[in-house]
Amino acid sequence: MRAAAERQLAEYPTFHSVNGSAEATTLGDGSVDCVVAAQAFHWFDPRRTRAEFQRILRPGGRAVLLWNARRLDATPFLREYEALLLKFGTDYARVRHERIDEAALAEFFGNRQYFKGSVDNFQTLDWDGLRGRLLSSSYVPAAGQPGHEQMLAGLERLFAKHQSDGQVTIEYDTQVFAGRLS
Repeated sequence: MRAAAERQLAEYPTFHSVNGSAEATTLGDGSVDCVVAAQAFHWFDPRRTRAEFQRILRPGGRAVLLWNARRLDATPFLREYEALLLKFGTDYARVRHERIDEAALAEFFGNRQYFKGSVDNFQTLDWDGLRGRLLSSSYVPAAGQPGHEQMLAGLERLFAKHQSDGQVTIEYDTQVFAGRLS
């Protein structure tokens, strides 16, 4: 993702990319007012990330975590899409955002009050968009791995069955959590 951002944002002189991680950002102590992690918190080591965010935040600074939680049972398409992911996904059940519960969030925010909200969101995708959406997920078997071709064939069948005017819709609840870490 960083390489893609560097390619797409290269023309902007104020864009600056660093080789860091949530647990070791390379940013200076007290150098930022807000840290935002979108669609990535499930990959972080929460304790190490909390310590790093505390280090780089200025006094009174805030952390914001947000991600899209796909509605699993809102439509027949979404139910069948979920079944496809469970059947062929390499580690899908392990990396789902639903694994981040209230206790994990309370520990991350230091048992302080934090804002919790949700916003309706959706993606309307044509075949290429849906295929690209699926292939961008970490839990999809890579080309040449067992299940890859079967998963794509299953996705194509789902699209053909549920598309309307050449599109399908994925519904989400965008979940937002924000607060101080001290």
